[in-house]
Amino acid sequence: MGDPAEVSPGTLARHGFSDTPSALRRWEELVAAAPDLATTDLLSRLARVADPDLALLTLVRLEEALLDGAHDGVRAELAGALADDERVTSRLLAVLGASGALGDHLVRHPEHWCRLRDARPRTPDERREELVAAVADEAGGEHTAYDRLRIGYREQLLEIAALDLTGGDPAGTMPDAAAALADLACAALEAALHIARDEVDGDASRCRLAVIGLGKCGGRELNYVSDVDVLFVAEPAAGANEQEALAVATALATALMRACSASTGEGALWTVDAALRPEGRDGPLVRTLASHQQYYERWAKTWEFQALLKARVVAGDVELGRVWLDTVRPLVWSAASREHFVVDVQAMRRRVEEHVPAAEAPRQLKLGPGGLRDIEFSVQLLQLVHGRSDETLRSGTTLDALAALSAGGYVGRDDAAVLDGAYRWLRALEHRIQLHRMRRTHLLPTAEEDLRRLGRSLGARREPATWLTGEWRRRSREVRRLHERLFYRPLLEAVAGLSTEEVRLSPEAARERLSALGFQDPAGAMRHLESLTNGVSRRAAIQRTLLPVMLGWFADEADPDAGLLAFRRLSDELGATHWYLKMLRDEGRAAERLAHVLASSRYAGDLLLGAPESVALLGDDRGLEPRDRSALLRTMRAAAGRQADLAAAAEAVRVLRRQELLRIAIADIVEGLGVGAVAEALTALTEATLQAVLDAIVGAREPGWGRPLATRLAVVGLGRLGGAEMGYASDADVVVVHEPLPGADPAVAQEHATVVAQDLTRLLKGSGPDPALVVDTDLRPEGKQGPITRTLDSYRAYYERWSSPWEAQALLRARAVAGDERLGAAFEEMVAPLRWPKDGLSARALREVRTLKARMEAERLPRGADPKTHFKLGRGGLSDVEWTVQLLQMQHAHDVPALRCTGTVPALHAAASAGLLAEDDAEVLAESWQLVAALRNASVLWRGRPVESLPSDLRDADGVGRLIGRRPLEGWELDDAYRRVARRARQVMERVFYEQ
Repeated sequence: MGDPAEVSPGTLARHGFSDTPSALRRWEELVAAAPDLATTDLLSRLARVADPDLALLTLVRLEEALLDGAHDGVRAELAGALADDERVTSRLLAVLGASGALGDHLVRHPEHWCRLRDARPRTPDERREELVAAVADEAGGEHTAYDRLRIGYREQLLEIAALDLTGGDPAGTMPDAAAALADLACAALEAALHIARDEVDGDASRCRLAVIGLGKCGGRELNYVSDVDVLFVAEPAAGANEQEALAVATALATALMRACSASTGEGALWTVDAALRPEGRDGPLVRTLASHQQYYERWAKTWEFQALLKARVVAGDVELGRVWLDTVRPLVWSAASREHFVVDVQAMRRRVEEHVPAAEAPRQLKLGPGGLRDIEFSVQLLQLVHGRSDETLRSGTTLDALAALSAGGYVGRDDAAVLDGAYRWLRALEHRIQLHRMRRTHLLPTAEEDLRRLGRSLGARREPATWLTGEWRRRSREVRRLHERLFYRPLLEAVAGLSTEEVRLSPEAARERLSALGFQDPAGAMRHLESLTNGVSRRAAIQRTLLPVMLGWFADEADPDAGLLAFRRLSDELGATHWYLKMLRDEGRAAERLAHVLASSRYAGDLLLGAPESVALLGDDRGLEPRDRSALLRTMRAAAGRQADLAAAAEAVRVLRRQELLRIAIADIVEGLGVGAVAEALTALTEATLQAVLDAIVGAREPGWGRPLATRLAVVGLGRLGGAEMGYASDADVVVVHEPLPGADPAVAQEHATVVAQDLTRLLKGSGPDPALVVDTDLRPEGKQGPITRTLDSYRAYYERWSSPWEAQALLRARAVAGDERLGAAFEEMVAPLRWPKDGLSARALREVRTLKARMEAERLPRGADPKTHFKLGRGGLSDVEWTVQLLQMQHAHDVPALRCTGTVPALHAAASAGLLAEDDAEVLAESWQLVAALRNASVLWRGRPVESLPSDLRDADGVGRLIGRRPLEGWELDDAYRRVARRARQVMERVFYEQ
């Protein structure tokens, strides 16, 4: 290998040694004992191991052990191999630098270096045969069978560690190492059973005993040091009785456990833990097949089925073990159908976390937040819920199961990749921690030298301790985030609540279920299901997971057929996108909300189909909160400002209006906003829309005119807009006022104002991407025959000379909503004496108001409409309540300032507070107004178009009733409730308005 290397403390420090004085002494010892070994090449190789100090120390100890004279042949062979075989050197130094415990074993048994030379992956049978042969070797000299088991075990462990430590990426080699460790544990169990048969008094052949591996041993993903979870199943051999067989089997099982866990001069292997057996530590150690079956069918708890998920035969009578597996596996894969299954598993995970000491939680790799258990519990819960119908998920190995969940569409590809990478890395880190002293621990150490060694063992060379802690925190955050999303996914509990036949969604089961759920057209629904789920695509796989649950959610609504049809149409639009189905599967209650919305509202469904990407709102709870006017206006102005022309700017505003309409509708359907909140949100949206389009018009027109706008404009809202009582089908009743700028030509100012007002109505009324916003200017002076806009003086002159009582009444709701704020305020001030006359209403004006109300009831009610159920003009409807309160306002608002408001319900309360209306009467009128407004909104949501009467069709009545919170509901109940409220309101109206 070359001449001995001359080293200095600086040289050693540059090569990764931390205790350079001690390392220098050991290097000098190595030079003295083995000058051919202590070369520059060796120094460079030591620099690449996890702990160069430890490796050098153990190498010196090994050389000393080989100098005792009994190992001359071994020493010569090892020296030759180190000189000629680069692999042997790399493997030896890697093991010595990572594991003081395995270094100690090599010092005691230096002949085992040959396992490093001959290291290769071995089959489970090879490992089993070798260990059984070792314990059966009666010529073992001074070593007992227990010692031979431990020596043989660690000899194989050396080989596994060498391949693991020199195989490249530690996360990449981890699965193979874990599988090899599990196979070695199984071999040790088989060898321990061989020992037990020699120890047990009586005829061991009188029973058949199978050892079932659980946990990581069962899943072939064992750690370097871990308890090995097992349970024992026994049956009498031919000619033996059950009681005798169980006694012998129990003795065998006890002796097997002792053979593995007892401490000897060669140490101990690990604890064989049978606490997961039926009844735990209080139950018999060994049971028969029938006893196991009876227990799991009658008494087992949820966590016990979770523990059985990884079960496999690991030692003993293989045929008996296979029969046991065939018996319990159907119970495991039907466990998710148990009541509260998902909740129980989630509660178990929380209990595990709660028992982690607070001081340990931030560095607990296994049990703490973001640790291995988060990944394992998430994978196992998804397996148990979906594995009932999908046999590809039934793997006991975490990474294989995770890959199957990803392939089947149950976990997103990106999420699965993150979890896969985190699991490999965390397990590799856990392995490196345990390798050092061969101790069972899952805690990230705190000592700097330990962190440094671990970081270097995982490939970090620059600041390995800092890198390691940072990488652990990053990985744990990612794991925790995904665990909380997957493990507490609402869809899981819903899927678990279905029967196995329902989950499978076979054609026969689907047809029966569709009829049972109340679909009116099962054949049509089957066509939709087939379209969504046929094929082998990932999209179809995810739909097969979603739809069994969503069918139930659709069926909970008044029109499941319409909901499923809308879902199919939406999925046809969005199914190929990467986020749509992922969101429905993973995000909160998105899928349930979508089913509820689509089967409850054609209005929201049509908006979604017009802008499918807006379905993302359902995945974000905060996204359902309606936005205020200022936020809407900022967004609309920015969108309009990016467009090249006026038409495009108006369309951009309308697109945003559609999105906000959908947000409001979904929030109303899902969360029940209530009449007041809906009216506030829709009014804010209408005002922002008017202002944004008005700004765009001015910005686009001014360049064409060649000069700035010659006038100031204000838009004044009337009706529901002015009263801030907008509904889904409300028009925007407005008047437009302008005021020429100083020095401007009045004719030019009028021309400019007219063009702007006409543009405003045209751009919002025409066809576009949203439900049109009708800007209605018919309440202006002279109606359709008058100019669309007037100056403030012109309005003043008209109202002073020509206004009728109905116009004063219309102005009760006048409120500036867009345009120049000062001009709007001036308009409100100008009309104040008209709508709130100083002396109240004259007898003549009072007669006119009452006459006009009576004429409206007689003449404007549509032909064939029922006056008892028409929302606006019917008895006790909106008109009755609004005209009553407006009459009180015109009579008393001059003297009662609280009446000077534009909203109906606030005015009612103000009238009651002023003693103008009895409190009971005010409550009756308010109840009727709010019920009718709610029904009007719900009817639009349900039918997708304006509806002015209580529905007569029972399904429509049910759908509308559910939307206002009256469920379960029969159609006649809604009709009866409405008529009762409206009748009382009519009685109050006749007494107050007509003074009858």
